[in-house]
Amino acid sequence: MERQGDAIRFHPTLLAFAGHYRFEPRPVAPARGNEKGRVERAIRYVRESFFAARTFENLDDLNTQAVQWCNGLAADRLCPAARELRVRDAFLQEQPRLLPLPENPFITDEVLPVKIGKTPYARFDLNDYSVPHTYVLRTLTIRATPTRVRIVDGTAVLADHPRSYDRGAQVEDPAHIEALVGEKRHAREHRGANRLTLSAPATTELLLRAAANGANLGSVTLGLLRLLDRYGASELQAAILDTLESGAPHPHSVRLALERRRETNNAPPPIEIRLPDHVREKDTVVQPHRLDRYDTLTEASDNDPL
Repeated sequence: MERQGDAIRFHPTLLAFAGHYRFEPRPVAPARGNEKGRVERAIRYVRESFFAARTFENLDDLNTQAVQWCNGLAADRLCPAARELRVRDAFLQEQPRLLPLPENPFITDEVLPVKIGKTPYARFDLNDYSVPHTYVLRTLTIRATPTRVRIVDGTAVLADHPRSYDRGAQVEDPAHIEALVGEKRHAREHRGANRLTLSAPATTELLLRAAANGANLGSVTLGLLRLLDRYGASELQAAILDTLESGAPHPHSVRLALERRRETNNAPPPIEIRLPDHVREKDTVVQPHRLDRYDTLTEASDNDPL
């Protein structure tokens, strides 16, 4: 609610809620708690009589206990406005004068936009919920209820998860993870095949024949990449051509052709060099620090007592 002098503007959601259940919202004066004393006392009664020292396993258990309490102990107490009546009896007298509730309840979903980062997860209420990997770096919409979290794009529901009240939890749909793993595997194979065809153009024909024979192209590509790293591009190209002529399109045949060429040329056996991580990652971009920060370390040591 917003107030400017005597002018009052209600929140649009409150007006929609009031219109749905057909009641009139009435504002109270600022700093006049006595004007809504009945509401405050009702809240205090629930806090002190229901929540005090109560334990529950989850939200469903708490709601079940709340319904039982409302229909039991709370309904049996004396009515504050008419001490000769119980609350249960006062409700029975008032019910014929009330309008019936609408058949469809008012939608109270929490709705907010969410930005998907480089990983396929939407952050909501300190937890991460998976989305299809094709929606990274996009803005989607979260619709949350006390029990479910749905992530939508327009009218399309992309994910539907049980709501978590933990902190730092990752709530995942196995289908999202399987699709992401398959996409990464396909991309890795595609990059490997591109590298092979650029280094040894005859690889394209070898892969086509291997696929026609029902071979696993992923393992064939991986085997050829290892041979490329060990023997070099020119030797691999020549060995693949020999293998295609022999009619056995397989990495084992390519390796045998490479070994035959090495023995014919009296070349030493190739040695695979495994570089440590810090050498392989030598091209990693490092953020340089300001050199004047090191001066503070020297100044601190100079001021230390002897």
